Parts: sequence; C-alpha cells; structure tokens
Amino acid sequence: MGMYEYVVDENVAILTMNNGENRFNFDSIEAFLAVLDQIESESRVNALVTTSSHQKIWSNGIDLDWLLPALQKEGEGLMDRFRCEMFTLFKRVLTFPMPTVAALNGHAFAGGAFLSFAHDFRFMRSDRGWLCLPEVDLGIPLGQVFLAFSKRVLPMHLLEEMEYTGRRLTAAECESYHIIRKACPLEQLMTEAVGFAKSLNKRRDIIQKMKLETGLPIIKVIDETIAAHSKSS
Repeated sequence: MGMYEYVVDENVAILTMNNGENRFNFDSIEAFLAVLDQIESESRVNALVTTSSHQKIWSNGIDLDWLLPALQKEGEGLMDRFRCEMFTLFKRVLTFPMPTVAALNGHAFAGGAFLSFAHDFRFMRSDRGWLCLPEVDLGIPLGQVFLAFSKRVLPMHLLEEMEYTGRRLTAAECESYHIIRKACPLEQLMTEAVGFAKSLNKRRDIIQKMKLETGLPIIKVIDETIAAHSKSS
C-alpha cells in the first residue's frame, strides 16, 4: 500500500491518504504531488475526493518528529526548502483543474486544516474529529500563506478566535459556520462526498480558468512567499 492511492468511480477520483497521521515531510509531499499528476492524467476524471485510511485522523499537518531534528542538523535552509515544497502542494490542490472535495473522516489539525481549506468543498464525519489551528500553543505564527487559506473559508471573527485560542471546532460547529457542506455519520460520509463530487460533472478547462481567477490573491501570496524562501535557501 502506497502513501497515497486512488480509485476511479465514474467521473470521480477518490484519493486515500495512507500515510499514518498523514503528516507533511519531503517524501510525503513528493508522493502526494505524484498521485495528483496521475489523477490529472485520467481523462475521464473531472472531480476529486480526498479522504484518509486512518480511523481517527484526516491529517495532522507538518511532521514535527521529522522536521525538528532535521532543523537541528541542517539549519534554517531546510525550513525554507520545506516551506517551498509544502506551499507548492497547497497551490497544486488549490488550482487543481477540477472540483475538489475533502471528506474529513477524522481530525484536521494545523497543516491538515489548511490542506482541507485548499479543497473547494468539505464534508465531515459528525461523531468524531475536530478542525483546529493549534499554532498558538506550538509557538508558531500562521504566516501569510496559511492566513490566506484560512480567510478563504473562515469568517474573520472565527479565524481570530481559532488563531488566538486554539479553539477546536466539531463537525456541527463547522456546518453552522458553513466551513463544511455537511456533517455526516461516518458510514454515510463517503457516499455523501462522492455523490456530491459526481454531480460536479463540469469541463476541466472552465473550472481551471475559474480557479485561477478566483484564487488569484492566494496564488500571489504563495508565489511571493515561495520566491522569498527560495532566495533564502
């Protein structure tokens, strides 16, 4: 079983993250980008659903168990390279040439939350799982890229509360704030998410143009940030 695998159901690619807590490091980012390339090469596919094989976690964000020791060994240049790779992945999801649906079957914390924000739509299991931005407790400011993704999905008053307090949102709360389309029992989650994705049977070229136009402010922030970190590394 690979880190990331997909199957095709009619016009929908169902991408399953199999990488434990689905944390980001150089290897996982490379594998994720590779499977997105494979999905894009499937001409019959024009919608994407992303889920996790973990029973409790959709994605827990950055792989700190790898990153912190690596930083001690290699220094800040590694952090600059890592940011560039991670933001490249987020931009790829944001601009993917088809509607994207995150089927949150578990916790989406920190970078995992931002990955879900890079998707166009979100469904979430109703009985378990939180959406959380815990960076305040980790001593890490969000930065312009993650703020841009957050503003895409969260009302400003809620973003500020989550950013400053680390508040965890349940599926019901996410639904009430329109962060997700629907909170579902786990046994119905994929049926709902895939069924919705199948209804998004749209032309790729039109979706791509719309995404590049709508996402232009975020894309600009990402490109500027990557350029700045590329010079530093």
